[in-house]
Amino acid sequence: MTPPYPPIYHRLLDAYGPQHWWPAESRFEMMMGAILVQNTNWLNVEKALHTFRPKMTPEVIDQMTAEELAPLIKSSGFYNLKAKRIKAFIDWFQTYHFSIDLLKKQKKNRLRSELIEVYGIGRETADSILLYALEKPVFVVDAYTRRIFERMGYDMPKAYDLFQQEVEQSFTDDVSTYNEFHALLVEHAKRHCRAKPLCSGCPLSDICQQRIN
Repeated sequence: MTPPYPPIYHRLLDAYGPQHWWPAESRFEMMMGAILVQNTNWLNVEKALHTFRPKMTPEVIDQMTAEELAPLIKSSGFYNLKAKRIKAFIDWFQTYHFSIDLLKKQKKNRLRSELIEVYGIGRETADSILLYALEKPVFVVDAYTRRIFERMGYDMPKAYDLFQQEVEQSFTDDVSTYNEFHALLVEHAKRHCRAKPLCSGCPLSDICQQRIN
């Protein structure tokens, strides 16, 4: 059975209010944050952004080596690997003359295909960039999302794209809704649906099977 996505969305919105995501000072910083948050938590990313921010322009990063970039993002973890991924992203971004306005004029599917071809940019990272930095209507599937719906008792598609399509079929293509829904699911995972869940006061408790592995 397909989860009742819109009612769940509205329950979470009533419980937590608008999230106003993504936390960043610019659209380019959103892009960098989407890469830095891979395999870590946002607190570590915030520390990395604080160090990185004075040199965080695509033009400056383009002139740096991965070895020069890595120490600036050390607190995000896997920093040598992420430095290489950022450099690969910058090489791709340069093909659009480092213009976010030019990117926003492109079709969503074209950009998504191109991003997924960039070294170190998987589907979740690509979709985060599309949704939050470029305002394209796409739902981001992350580990929190999968945990919440599987714990509630739904057998979600294993493939990322199938899971994404199932959610998107329940909504109109609206950037603000996808933005809020993903952010609300993250907030819910932080407050209640943790690895060790805190079910008391959960706004979804009456419709959750609490299927805890």
